[in-house]
Amino acid sequence: MAVMGNDRFGEIEVRAVSKAFGTEAGRKLVLEDCSFTVTRGKLNVLVGPSGCGKTTIVNLLAGYESPTSGSVLLDGKVAGAPDWSRLVVFQESALFPWMTVLGNVTFGPRVRESMGRKAVRLEAMRLLDNVGLGEFAHKYPFQLSGGMQRRAELARAMINQPKVMLMDEPFRGLDAMTRELMQEYYLKLFEESGRTNLFVTSDLEEAIFLADRLIILTIPPTRVKKVLEINLPRPRRIEVLTSKQFLEIKQVALEALHEEALKAFSSDRKGAADLVEAFSKRVGSTPLVPGV
Repeated sequence: MAVMGNDRFGEIEVRAVSKAFGTEAGRKLVLEDCSFTVTRGKLNVLVGPSGCGKTTIVNLLAGYESPTSGSVLLDGKVAGAPDWSRLVVFQESALFPWMTVLGNVTFGPRVRESMGRKAVRLEAMRLLDNVGLGEFAHKYPFQLSGGMQRRAELARAMINQPKVMLMDEPFRGLDAMTRELMQEYYLKLFEESGRTNLFVTSDLEEAIFLADRLIILTIPPTRVKKVLEINLPRPRRIEVLTSKQFLEIKQVALEALHEEALKAFSSDRKGAADLVEAFSKRVGSTPLVPGV
């Protein structure tokens, strides 16, 4: 992994954050006393069931939303409005359709005037080559597959050298083979730069495969259930999914999620079914909750 100055990496601390939406009469508490750290220079993965507030957390970290209570700190200071230090790669494609792939990737540095014209083009082509899109630099987004668009977005975010990359389920909706390829491209970029990342997913195997630190969320109102340090060797390849160490980590994570599934089942049968489906679909095991 590349070693770079600490000042180029950010660290985000979420301190006792609660977030509610709506008026007092119809108030919905999504997050409650939620605390965790997006550790500097690590690939931090946030995993939780659909509807538990993962995207709300990304919006809070990016500065799109403000906490109802508590605080979000970037390098020890209250994180303010959105800026180039925290960039989000969203679930849906956000490429400019009227620009080529190269135009999309170079857009940020050109607007910010953070790099010379020749330098930004060279860096853009280097990143596109790294994600297998060098030959597609002059194509338009509509000419790319979904997986290729995702790769272009990774390059577009990386070229801006954010202190923290925020990935909001970026591979959701891709077919299994494309998703595996995207995971490998993403890991290649991370392992090359060592940049602070927060990756959000509902897929437990994806979470463990990518993570240095795994942050497991509860059912709503959401807080942190458990944090696991993932010491699988890097560079990491898809074969690690069948290793004994990987399976042991997955078992620990499943036990934590089993507790949350039982809580959901006691109050909401559909909630329990959704939780089990989200985490057990790819595991191939019997349901965690009887009758679901």
